[in-house]
Amino acid sequence: MHSLIPTLRQARVVPVIRTQATSTAETAVRWLREAGLRIFEITMTVPDAPALIRDLASDPELVVGAGTVRDVASAEACLAAGAGFLVTPWVDPEVARVAKAAGAAMMPGAMTPTEVRAAIAAGADVVKIFPASSAGGPAHLRSLGAVFPGVAFCPTGGVDARNAPDYLAAGAAFVGIGGKLVDEAAILAGDRASVQRAAEDALGLMRA
Repeated sequence: MHSLIPTLRQARVVPVIRTQATSTAETAVRWLREAGLRIFEITMTVPDAPALIRDLASDPELVVGAGTVRDVASAEACLAAGAGFLVTPWVDPEVARVAKAAGAAMMPGAMTPTEVRAAIAAGADVVKIFPASSAGGPAHLRSLGAVFPGVAFCPTGGVDARNAPDYLAAGAAFVGIGGKLVDEAAILAGDRASVQRAAEDALGLMRA
């Protein structure tokens, strides 16, 4: 087991930072951190994501990873910036190889049993079930867990503080949450209160 996995299991929630502007992502992280969150997945859809990862990874109190990593070049840029884990939308053995060589945790995306098996064969530390909600939700995750006992699953895509307990009860090691937790419209409107209320909901899951 990768040394980072117990930390992620204990946290139960990984905020997924996906915004159209870097400044919005920076604000999201700042507000969520003020609320008490310490783990962040910065997606490669954020402009200049590696620079933001580098800035955050310099803080020893934070655990920072990269999401939506589509190729080896992106993976190498994120790892050089200090990403502790890589999340891909699909199974890419070459990205997994690069992550392993750098000592980072690898979380490829999968939905079917065939894809989960491919993720394990590629060296996944965690298998991201994406898109979780349209794949069948907690029931789908429970079915996969029956076939792959002992595999750490992280559902994301349509997961929020309201339904996260159902995913955790179905066997998720932890969940990835964007949505209201990183509500771009609220951030742009300066609505810190609503974002931090969502963070408090997430923290409630962590403390449960």
